[in-house]
Amino acid sequence: MKKVEAVIRPFKLEDVKLALVNAGIVGMTVSEVRGFGRQKGQVERYRGSEFTVEFLQKLKIEVVVADENIDSVLKAIAEAAKTGEIGDGKIFVSPVDSVMRIRTGEKDDEAL
Repeated sequence: MKKVEAVIRPFKLEDVKLALVNAGIVGMTVSEVRGFGRQKGQVERYRGSEFTVEFLQKLKIEVVVADENIDSVLKAIAEAAKTGEIGDGKIFVSPVDSVMRIRTGEKDDEAL
């Protein structure tokens, strides 16, 4: 099993969600996060004054998938989240040792 964490632009959430559902993913966790990458924030204007927003708002989507589904999930997220501009985000993949569904006690693949 793998845990996929994708940091994306907020307005791309619905596109990514639909892509994941079409890829067979039935559950995900979404968190509002802030951060910066290569663009190191952005300059904004408010009432004639310029200021730098160092930490940009992003969303982090987390899903745990079976090993055989990882390629289709990565492709679905990447295609749905891409705008072609700096700041589109990143996808991280980590191994997951075990999963347990609290309600039923199912473990690992049955819990997904």
